Amino acid sequence: MGTSKLHTYTKKQLALATLTHALAHPARIAILQFISKQKSCICGSIVDELSLSQATISQHLKVLKNAGLLKGTISGASTCYCINEKEWEKAQLLLNQFMNTTYNSSNKTCC
Repeated sequence: MGTSKLHTYTKKQLALATLTHALAHPARIAILQFISKQKSCICGSIVDELSLSQATISQHLKVLKNAGLLKGTISGASTCYCINEKEWEKAQLLLNQFMNTTYNSSNKTCC
């Protein structure tokens, strides 16, 4: 979709789209699960854990960081990533609100 049409959506809709895009790849789910078990994580250990190339891991980390789910610090040649707790809680709330308010099976009589 062209950026000229983005103004037609609410901030919550855009945020949910960014979040779900970040969660829409199994490698990114695996990265989040791995990082969530660590206090912090150097990108190289993610490569060792998931058996994906450094370039692929870096692309996925960029998507996750752009969505706000990860935060990272650069120290020399390495970058450490960890879960962005504040944004994680916002994402959890956003998904819960969407799931709880979008569909209610008790109100439906169709197929």
